[in-house]
Amino acid sequence: MLLNGQDPAELRRAAEALAAGELVGLPTETVYGLAARADVDAAVAKIFAAKGRPADHPLIVHVLDAEDALHFAAELPPVARRLIAAFWPGPLTLIVPRREGVAAAAAGGQGTIGLRCPAHPVARALLEAARALGVRGVAAPSANRFGRISPTRARHVIEEFEPGLLVLDGGDCDVGIESSIVDCSRGHPVLLRPGVLTPAQIEAAAGEPLRLPDGEAPRASGTLAAHYAPRARVRLFTGDDLAEQVAKHWSPTLAVYSRTVALGAGALMQRMPDDALAAAQQLFAVLRELDASGASEIWIEEPPPDRAWDGVRDRLSRAAAAFKG
Repeated sequence: MLLNGQDPAELRRAAEALAAGELVGLPTETVYGLAARADVDAAVAKIFAAKGRPADHPLIVHVLDAEDALHFAAELPPVARRLIAAFWPGPLTLIVPRREGVAAAAAGGQGTIGLRCPAHPVARALLEAARALGVRGVAAPSANRFGRISPTRARHVIEEFEPGLLVLDGGDCDVGIESSIVDCSRGHPVLLRPGVLTPAQIEAAAGEPLRLPDGEAPRASGTLAAHYAPRARVRLFTGDDLAEQVAKHWSPTLAVYSRTVALGAGALMQRMPDDALAAAQQLFAVLRELDASGASEIWIEEPPPDRAWDGVRDRLSRAAAAFKG
């Protein structure tokens, strides 16, 4: 059921549903989330059931501010506080030690927890209304079936779940891909998932270099090898290879998403923006549109090597990985 995110009465209705342990679809600047109060494990279990998501794959808890973050965190290490000062509210998730006895289900049973402070005004209004009802944060993974394309419009969420789900409409998401995830739980910042924030931006705020994930890194949302996949098979090509393959094998059931390869009239074709932020903003909506067209395969030009494209490259690589093997 679609709710107007600008209507105080509808926001209150959504906040009351969260307080009662029900699920709510909410907009953030990254993607739409499927939210439940994070401090009640039975409510969080409804997220895993609705998405078909493994219960040991942790969720990100969305909070209104650093004060509410401390309801879930045993501590906020100094590097985490520097990153909070630089990027909250915004598209950055921080992994920190979890407060014992709080949000075990949302954390996938780990001793760490992922926390984010969203910037979207509707998300913030909902978190504020929910806090007045005793809800200090909501677990909110992307509002789609597990492993599928993330939603960036309210109607995408309605398409994924039963009609009775309350979904706050906040318009199209401005960022369009999920947050960067930085592990701050082990003394040094480790980038677990790229987003629209570049490593250089994160390192400048952290005051130290980012390290790469190792075998001791905590599990984190959206980091499985195969994820973000449409029903159609996704294949990635360099620009030259894409042009060659399209010339040889084009068919009416082939869709193409490219910056440099052009197809004729009537082809299933979307042009990828030259700007990384613009490409991120439209990525999931384009994949959904091409998938809905009936294409059997979606051929995509690989992003440029520039680090600004890391988030888009990560999502495309995981979407393509779902069809390997």
